[in-house]
Amino acid sequence: MKLGLICIGRLKAGPERELFSRYAERIRALRRLGLEGLELKEIDESKASSSAERSSREAMELLTALPAESRLAAFDERGRAETSAAFAQFIASERDRGCKALWFAIGGAEGLDESVRARATAVFSFGAMTLPHQLARILAAEQIYRAMTILSGHPYHRQ
Repeated sequence: MKLGLICIGRLKAGPERELFSRYAERIRALRRLGLEGLELKEIDESKASSSAERSSREAMELLTALPAESRLAAFDERGRAETSAAFAQFIASERDRGCKALWFAIGGAEGLDESVRARATAVFSFGAMTLPHQLARILAAEQIYRAMTILSGHPYHRQ
């Protein structure tokens, strides 16, 4: 199953991009689980004047950029907080159901529009606090990597 992360906003060069890249490389190295990735798609933030219009336009762009026949999960402050083990089990169950590609979405400053959350198989939260998209992206990559280490029995995740 291919893994991808689709995000509103772009990471500039710097420590955030380097840290994201480090986790993406670790994910690519753990191919023996029937999982591969992490592909990244970045979508420009909308320049619309109202927050509702920005959110709507970003949702349209995000859903249009989602590869055909892909499942979607999302990270959003309105999602459910799960343990890393439960998140790993979600990824494994999607893989075991025959899902060809699983993409995770991260919204922009307005968060994710309801249309994206409704399209998602699952919506996860890193907690109630609002995070900058740069950090949310790094946390998503780290949790995907952690999930893969849990599934492989690697000692990275200590309970």
